[in-house]
Amino acid sequence: MAFDDDATLHAMGYPRKLTRRFHAFDNFAISFTIINIISGIFSAFGFGMGAGGPRILIFGWIGVSVMVLFVGAAMGEIASAYPTSGALYFSAGKLAKRHRGAWSWYTGWLNFVGQVGGTAATNYAAATFIQAFITMQWPSYEGTPQQTVGIATAILLVQALANTYTVQLVAVVNRISVWWLLIGMVVIVVALTVKPSSHQPVSFATHFVNSTGFDNGLYAAMLGLLVTSWTFTGFDGSFHMSEETVRATVNTPKGIMRAIIYSALAGLVLMLALVYAIRDYAAEIGAAAPPVQILVDALGMGTAKLLLLIVIGAMLFCGLANMTSNTRQIFAFSRDGAMPGSRWWHSVSLRTRTPVKAVWLAAACALVLIIPGWWSHTAFTAIVSVNVVGLYLAYGVPIFLRLRLKDFEPGPWNLGRYGRPVAAVAVVWIVLSSVLFMLPQVSPITVDSFNYAPIALGVVLLIATVWWFANARRRFQGPVSYGSPDEVAAMDLI
Repeated sequence: MAFDDDATLHAMGYPRKLTRRFHAFDNFAISFTIINIISGIFSAFGFGMGAGGPRILIFGWIGVSVMVLFVGAAMGEIASAYPTSGALYFSAGKLAKRHRGAWSWYTGWLNFVGQVGGTAATNYAAATFIQAFITMQWPSYEGTPQQTVGIATAILLVQALANTYTVQLVAVVNRISVWWLLIGMVVIVVALTVKPSSHQPVSFATHFVNSTGFDNGLYAAMLGLLVTSWTFTGFDGSFHMSEETVRATVNTPKGIMRAIIYSALAGLVLMLALVYAIRDYAAEIGAAAPPVQILVDALGMGTAKLLLLIVIGAMLFCGLANMTSNTRQIFAFSRDGAMPGSRWWHSVSLRTRTPVKAVWLAAACALVLIIPGWWSHTAFTAIVSVNVVGLYLAYGVPIFLRLRLKDFEPGPWNLGRYGRPVAAVAVVWIVLSSVLFMLPQVSPITVDSFNYAPIALGVVLLIATVWWFANARRRFQGPVSYGSPDEVAAMDLI
């Protein structure tokens, strides 16, 4: 089927530059690893304990998972029609009726900033949990923000080196990561189910908690939905890897859907295990890392440390997959001349057939976002908060444009007559969740508790707009075609 893949790419106007080494499982693995239920739930669980408590953690997970499935299905249909590394920005340019360059430009930059923020946030979280493990192992150790930044920088360096010199190994690691997540989840769940002498009663699932500082319980519950939304980001990774995927028109959308479905089911089991293992709600919600404190209280320090290693491993796998996906987006965006120094960033290593320079740009940009954490955790949070909002808005643009296009031509994987209704539900959910991400999350609102996501998003959009009108609109018209199918076929590097 390699010929069909190449013919599809040539029809979109691109020569083949990347090696197709990803099969169906590999494509699924990249998104499953980036969604990363262990990393997402352990990072956001404490927030959910105060914004709705068990009722929202459990039933919010179920509800939001269903909404994310609509987003994934709508994205999958588009991915089947346009299986290219450009993914969201490419399809936005192709689906727009007018102003294709502008739609493509904004989508690409939202996607780029969101992905860089994802890489930075994941590795910063990993560094934080590594510090927590060291403190558990050696109580006299006192972590500092500077040490967290140093550890996160070291992680970035290793991930960049892996994407540069051991590309085949990265593909293998992504396969391993799936089993690490699934087996790790089972180990954590079994430990929390079997070892504690007692659990919360079944009715605890309906327990509601509001410690956000806002009096309105409904508002707190809506904020609690963000726990699941924070976790379900990055499944566009399958889309970005489509030029390296065999039978991409089918395996890419299947990869997106499988990643969401398996994450939803496995995540629900993990969420239930953590909720029912809660011992002292007040003490655990007030801990520096509430889910870690739950493990310690329920299982003892020794077992908790072992399980924390599983969590840290999951976060490291997530960061690596994030960087790989980020790199492909940079490669494709540069191929169409949308980034400064585009000629550099879309060049491909003759040895590995991967965009090595784009790897180091992804690492450098993530480092720029991590560095403010050196002097202010709030500053870091402000910058990477645009991660989720940027990604979901980038998801929403091509789905919205597909809704407007009456003569959309679907690929082999499609939703038939349900395509438009599914896309409409996806757009409504993306708008709603994006608004939630930008609302105040804690009261009273102070400099440290303020939600900087709208400011960060505004800065990104302002820069993109000034750049667009000053220069880009004259040279960037959206995805470019390198010639007819026969002409680009002659340019294939492999």
